[in-house]
Amino acid sequence: NISGALCISQAWPGMARTIYNDHKRFLETYLTPYPGFFFTGDGVYRTSEGYYQLTGRLDDIINISGHRLGTAEVEDVVNHHVAVAESAVIGYPHEIKGEGEMLAFLPLKCLSQGYCNAVETLAAELRELISKKIAKYAAPEHVQVTHRLPKTRSG
Repeated sequence: NISGALCISQAWPGMARTIYNDHKRFLETYLTPYPGFFFTGDGVYRTSEGYYQLTGRLDDIINISGHRLGTAEVEDVVNHHVAVAESAVIGYPHEIKGEGEMLAFLPLKCLSQGYCNAVETLAAELRELISKKIAKYAAPEHVQVTHRLPKTRSG
């Protein structure tokens, strides 16, 4: 039961070998952080049985009031709410704190819970949930309900 950076020790077919016109950046990004290994940029949790669970991008970190927080941690907690279909959490500039606050984008399930019309109630419940599961400073200042999240072609 351990968490850390996901690194791969051997090459595989189709593996990237460089970044076009910037081989130095490729070396610095993927091979220098952990010499002898390819650094994927992902965090991982390995169970005592040998199973791996990706925990999110290690470079997707928000600095909130001096606390480094991964957006995947907050998204995971938010997604456990019964009304939330999926979520995206981002940091945004704050006049006093620098990058100090979070904004959560939420497409909702809108089943029979009635949250589609009570966004403030939902926002308060999510802040409380995040405060209990992570910490009070991790609760997003703003919650934005959306119809869907932007996706790449591959989803």
